[in-house]
Amino acid sequence: MKVLYEDSDFLVIDKPSGIFVHAGEKTNEKTVLDLVRKKYPKIELAHRLDKETSGVLVLAKNEKAHQFLKRQFQSREVKKIYVAIVNGWVKNDHGIINKPIGRSPKDFRRRLAGRGVKGKIREAITEYKVLKRIEAPEKFSYLEIKPKTGRTHQIRVHMKFLNHPVACDSLYNPKGACPKGLNRLALHAKSIEFTNLKSKIIKIESPLPKEFKKIIS
Repeated sequence: MKVLYEDSDFLVIDKPSGIFVHAGEKTNEKTVLDLVRKKYPKIELAHRLDKETSGVLVLAKNEKAHQFLKRQFQSREVKKIYVAIVNGWVKNDHGIINKPIGRSPKDFRRRLAGRGVKGKIREAITEYKVLKRIEAPEKFSYLEIKPKTGRTHQIRVHMKFLNHPVACDSLYNPKGACPKGLNRLALHAKSIEFTNLKSKIIKIESPLPKEFKKIIS
């Protein structure tokens, strides 16, 4: 895994699609933590990405750094930008989805926004902007997405709520069209911005995956 940034407190890597970040997913597969802890035994995840999501992932090298960044996430000071390819042409060039998220009553693996939500319902806000509308030959939209909150599967759930689910999403969009040449979830964590322990603003970007470039070019 490529290292995008490193200092005495933080390690930022470019996570590939198809790998779990931690063993809490009940898997025997090697995880990001398994691999990184070979060099940094005490390192901890500062946040999470879904298995099939690629891009920027921050890890804390010590407990002080871990708690420091955790507080930034809780106070919504961390700025995250994703890019996604979704099914259909999104009508509005820009929008904000403000819809609380809870569990799906039909599938314990899934989250839900809107009617029928089960269990604890948590505030979730997602801002999006259409970067390009694609016809290949099915219609897709290429979006820049800024989650203002950090709920499990938030972007995937909100885009499904908008009736433009993320392409190639086997959990939330199993029957949707998938762009030719794309064999993974069409969601990528493009950048993250946070403050380090020396009060310096750190902004890290992950290069766009090659398969994304081919589709949007």
